[in-house]
Amino acid sequence: MSDSDDPRGGSDFGRRVRLRRAVGALALAAVPALLVAAPLVPLAVLLGPAGLGVLTPAALGGIPPVVAAAFAAVALGLGGSALAGPVLADRRIARLPPADLDDRHEAFVDDRVSTLAEAVGVDAPTVTVVRADAANVAVADGFRGGRLVVSTRLLALPAADRDAALRHALVRLRTREAAVTTALLPALALVETVALLATLLVGRCADRTAADRRVNRIHGYEPEEDRVPPRAYTVAGVLLWLLLLPAWVPAAVGDRLYVGGGRRDADAAVARLGTAERDGLGNAVAFAGDAAGAADWPPLLDRLSLASMADAETGRVRGTSRQEARFRLALLRSKRSL
Repeated sequence: MSDSDDPRGGSDFGRRVRLRRAVGALALAAVPALLVAAPLVPLAVLLGPAGLGVLTPAALGGIPPVVAAAFAAVALGLGGSALAGPVLADRRIARLPPADLDDRHEAFVDDRVSTLAEAVGVDAPTVTVVRADAANVAVADGFRGGRLVVSTRLLALPAADRDAALRHALVRLRTREAAVTTALLPALALVETVALLATLLVGRCADRTAADRRVNRIHGYEPEEDRVPPRAYTVAGVLLWLLLLPAWVPAAVGDRLYVGGGRRDADAAVARLGTAERDGLGNAVAFAGDAAGAADWPPLLDRLSLASMADAETGRVRGTSRQEARFRLALLRSKRSL
């Protein structure tokens, strides 16, 4: 279907989608560069002509030390993240509990994924079926090739729902959205972890009762007075947030525009195939959001998944909308998805 045939706004809609994806991708790509630049640029300032004078423009081929450090931060940040991303995803997948399927069921899953991959127009990825209560599927991509992680609960869904969820993952593989997200996963995971720590420090509660303190002292691990005042935790959390803010803002913007937008774009691509695919995908997304087992799905694979299963705290720290699944379902069940 061409942009001019798209009932959701024609070529204008297509341009908006491409612009949104481009802005989101640039925001995500800035995250690893900013993380590396945080120590590198101040070091260049210290060692440059205005500091110790160890680094001079003449020694760097006429390039000022700060500019050279900025270029090095971009190269090292993006290059290091792209190399570490697939390795990080593979190691996390290797720690997941295997499903222990028999040969017949494994062959069926591989054949189904191969058939759908051929229909989507991508090479069939390596499939790993894991024993998980979460009805979800994640797709990773990189120099090690495509990887598809499928939970046994997703495979237990009706055939139309299961195939629509698998097709959704393969569409993200075709559009290279999975490759970009996998490449930037280490930097995004680091930002999210530090943001969670800062949030916990800011929100640390110290309202223990006198009875709680007495019981703790009896057991020998509660001092009479707090060794660290509660206000110190708050100050430390605020300072950590201020230091993290330059990297957190583009990470949150990229999550909203590129990762969340990529899911919706894949929704639209699957929905345009027909009513059965649209209804099946809607059922799979709804079931993934409503069924138990979210804690059983690895947080590291959340950005690579059909449906986000981040808890409320992680979702707020990441800057994503809590209503993402509901919004996607509303689009799938409306005329816009056609």
